[in-house]
Amino acid sequence: MERTLILLKPDCVQRRLMGRVIGRFEEKGLNVIAMKMLQVAPDLAKQHYAEHVEKPFYPGLEAFITGSPIVAMVIEGLEAIRVVRDMLGATNGLNAAAGTIRGDFSSSRQMNLVHASDGAESAAREVSLYFADDEICSYEPTLTPHMRAGDEG
Repeated sequence: MERTLILLKPDCVQRRLMGRVIGRFEEKGLNVIAMKMLQVAPDLAKQHYAEHVEKPFYPGLEAFITGSPIVAMVIEGLEAIRVVRDMLGATNGLNAAAGTIRGDFSSSRQMNLVHASDGAESAAREVSLYFADDEICSYEPTLTPHMRAGDEG
């Protein structure tokens, strides 16, 4: 099992798409094992986007991510990082394929609704920024045997 951090960004919250996006992850068979709504403070934004802090676009990014509440989640599942990123589609909603979350709901590069970790290392780092270990509730849904074969993980 693999874990990834998902942030439903301010545009997702403001457009009231949270339930639809979470539903798509659940319908795919991924487990939401931690979730909370919060207001991102500038310090947390700087830690999360550390690689971008010195770039010219960072002030706008920080203003966006701190401008409204977000929903942070940890999602667990087989190949969760790749599966979630495939479900999201291209970063720019205008380039995202129909049927992906961004392809269906976004028409912007920055206002692209959802952040997802891009690899195992970043997932571990990002999860630890938003959640303490005791806030994560890993579990095995009773319907798992009806979603994948026993030898698939």
